[in-house]
Amino acid sequence: MESKNYHEDLSHIRSMMERSSRFISLSGLSGVFAGLIAFVGAIYVYFVFQREGINYFEGNKNVFSRDLVKELILIGTVILVLAVFSGYFFTARKSKENNLKIWDKTTRRLVFNFAVPLVTGGFFCLGLLYHHLFVLIAPSTLIFYGLALVNAEKYTLSDVKYLGYCEIALGLISFFFLGWGLVFWAIGFGVLHMVYGLVMHKKYK
Repeated sequence: MESKNYHEDLSHIRSMMERSSRFISLSGLSGVFAGLIAFVGAIYVYFVFQREGINYFEGNKNVFSRDLVKELILIGTVILVLAVFSGYFFTARKSKENNLKIWDKTTRRLVFNFAVPLVTGGFFCLGLLYHHLFVLIAPSTLIFYGLALVNAEKYTLSDVKYLGYCEIALGLISFFFLGWGLVFWAIGFGVLHMVYGLVMHKKYK
């Protein structure tokens, strides 16, 4: 009886320590919906190319007009906002279910460690955009996003790093297939997120 109570106490202490040092309310559903939004966005961009007379899968080099670049940036921004909102919504809901605060010292550390590589990558991609090196943007975003996930892992679920490794690997591979960024984006931000989200939802539901 005493042994049982001892193990229960240890489990309780371990749980309290994890709650205080890691943000454990990340929702698998947020990954699924973020991936779905990104995948639908990639399909929409494909049809935008079709409208502009660009047959993406022919693999030809194309010159994008300034208006098209602005439209693509707008589409990317909308996708990002929707993905972040869905992530916040499902994570906030899970935090409420578990009676945990969504914003505390651990969350701030998580956001900071996630933001440093991500913001760095954002400015790097703005530089690529400024110099019209559009073909390098897709690989760069995947790599910097993966680095951000790996860097943030120590303040949240350890499984996040595996998604980060996959994003980095995909980004590096895409450097050898320049011109196919939309496909790699759809896989990295779409398919990988959905698979990761489903696995996490099943594991931590």
